[in-house]
Amino acid sequence: MTATGETPTPPPVTGYYNGQEISFIHTEASDPEVADMLTTMMGSPVLVVPQLAQVPDTALAEVYVFTNGIQPETAAGPFGYQPDIFDTAPGDPTYSPLRRVNLVAWRTDATPRLLRSAAELTAARDAGQLTITQPGVVVNMPMLTWPGGHR
Repeated sequence: MTATGETPTPPPVTGYYNGQEISFIHTEASDPEVADMLTTMMGSPVLVVPQLAQVPDTALAEVYVFTNGIQPETAAGPFGYQPDIFDTAPGDPTYSPLRRVNLVAWRTDATPRLLRSAAELTAARDAGQLTITQPGVVVNMPMLTWPGGHR
């Protein structure tokens, strides 16, 4: 925590967009268990905002979170596997910091590998190597850096 009068700085998280590394933060989540998991992961509070689950689909972008697979030595997602993959970034017409969580699981007969884009992820899904489920959770995940830009 910070001393009185200091501005808190949430720690940045590493992810991937369109084959490149990006950084982002978690600020709010629609689900209390997800907020707790992210708070523990980052050591910075993620607020619970149940109303985020009611945001219309047209206002949401996608984030893909791995529940198994590659365990990197450096940056990892909330389950300890590869960093999250984002489908849009600032400047894209459909960019939104509000992300619908998609849980990605490698099938037991597949060989996990590091994926860095939504296109790679879709190709692996279409090849039957992994499954994607949507638990109905929305997380506010504004990007700090992205290909060709930053805040």
